[in-house]
Amino acid sequence: MPAAKNIIFDLGGVLLNLNYQLTITAFQQMGIVHFEEMFTQAHADPLFASLETGKITNEEFYAALKKHIPVSVSDAQIDAAWNAMLLDFRTETLQTLKRLSQDHRVYLLSNTNAIHLKKFQEIFTHDTGKPMLEEYFTRCWYSHIIGLRKPDNAIYEFALADAGISASDTLFIDDSIGNIEAAKAVGIQTKLLLPGMYIEELDW
Repeated sequence: MPAAKNIIFDLGGVLLNLNYQLTITAFQQMGIVHFEEMFTQAHADPLFASLETGKITNEEFYAALKKHIPVSVSDAQIDAAWNAMLLDFRTETLQTLKRLSQDHRVYLLSNTNAIHLKKFQEIFTHDTGKPMLEEYFTRCWYSHIIGLRKPDNAIYEFALADAGISASDTLFIDDSIGNIEAAKAVGIQTKLLLPGMYIEELDW
C-alpha cells in the first residue's frame, strides 16, 4: 500500500458493521414490498439521497415513507426499521484507528443522515463507553451536514480543500467500488475493502 500522510475512512461497512438486509426485511414487513429496489449499498432512491444530503428533514422523510406503507406506523417504528442495519463497532478496528492517528491525519467521510447519526453515536457509546466517535478523527464529514454525497466527485474535492490536504498524499478506504472509482478520479489513493476484510488486517 503506498505511503500516505492522510487516511480518509468510510464508516458503514468499514468501521461500523452493517447488515442492509435487516432494514430491507423490516420495511418489507411493514408492507413496502419493493424496498430492496429503493435502497441498496450501490443505489439510493431519490428519497434516501435527499435525506443523505440534507435536502429533506426527518419529518419529510417519515411522511414520504408512510405513503408507501399500507398500515399505520409511527415515526419511532420507521426509525427502528431504518436503523436496523446498524450493528456494532469492532474493538480491533477502533484500536487500529487510534494507532494510525499517531502518525497520520485520520478523517471520516460518510454518506449518512441525522437518524443514523444519532443511532450510531448511541451504538458507539454503548460499545466503547466513550461519548463521541469523532474523537478518533482529525475531522469528520457527514453527507447530510455538508450537502454532498459519495460518489459525486465534489464531495472528495470538498474534503481535500476543507482539510487542506493533497490528493496524492491521501488514502481513501471504502467498501463500495463506485465510491472508490470516484476518489481515484480526483487523484486520491484508494483501497477497496471487500466483504470479510477489516482495516486491522491491512498491510500498514
